[in-house]
Amino acid sequence: MEKKNFAYYWERIGTLMIFVFMILVTSVFAPPQFLSPGNLVQILTQSATTMLIACGEFFAILIAGIDLSVGSVLALSGVVTAKMMVAGMPFGLAVLLGGVGVGALLGAINGALINFTELHPFIITLGTQSIFRGVTMIISDAKPIFGFPQSFKTAFGGMIGGKIPMPVVWALLVAAILWFVTTKSKMGRNFYALGGNKEAAWFSGINVRLHTLLVHIISGICAGICGVVMIARLGSAEPMAGSGHETFAIAAAIIGGTSFFGGKGKIPNVIVGALIIGLINNALNMLSVETYFQQVATGALIIGAVTLDMFISRKK
Repeated sequence: MEKKNFAYYWERIGTLMIFVFMILVTSVFAPPQFLSPGNLVQILTQSATTMLIACGEFFAILIAGIDLSVGSVLALSGVVTAKMMVAGMPFGLAVLLGGVGVGALLGAINGALINFTELHPFIITLGTQSIFRGVTMIISDAKPIFGFPQSFKTAFGGMIGGKIPMPVVWALLVAAILWFVTTKSKMGRNFYALGGNKEAAWFSGINVRLHTLLVHIISGICAGICGVVMIARLGSAEPMAGSGHETFAIAAAIIGGTSFFGGKGKIPNVIVGALIIGLINNALNMLSVETYFQQVATGALIIGAVTLDMFISRKK
């Protein structure tokens, strides 16, 4: 029988406890309109892009790696999708090719480089972060792109019945698919095994290179879809979009209980982690706190979450 100590309960409900605690704290200090239905919808909408990009980052961290290029993949996918629509391509095909396709391609480039060079993902994705951002600036001429059809804006950035934000719908749909992959498929179980012990996974017959490639393709697709949702919300494709979003993605995954050392984490907790970040940013905005302090808070949360993860691991 498993001993039910602090680590046992923390792994199961720790992220939810943090979320409830943050709601209670922010409710005390934030203005009364903080808990209004309109503001809660706003928090969900603002958190949707973090949810999407964090779901992809989750897989990279799950195998004891990292993907620092997600913000640049987001921007490049968004710009390519925008240029396709402006050129007259139907938005559904543009999203499939520019958002999903380009995202998958860029993720595959990351995975292939990691496998070929055998360098740590930190080094590879740090390099491709700069490369992909540079390519985005080149093809967009460092200028925003406008002129999307209204049907596209409604499908990816609008509201259902004036109440449910489409960005949240897309984020939860992607999260549900990835939750199924991690919990119900052999590939998902292999990801956990690879993160737990890479050498043991190899000896058990798992194709380490293939799964490393698949992880980064998934991360790229999530970032690509995030880029599509972002340009639909903003009404323009900005070449500097997603700058710094890798920090929010990593923070959401780590705060959501994904172990930085690999092999542990759950998609639903990543979603809650993204909501925690959205909650904090929204509350600080309502309190008229400078953006710089929001960055301080995010950084402190990452350090605190990783430290807590190390503490819990040692207690087992």
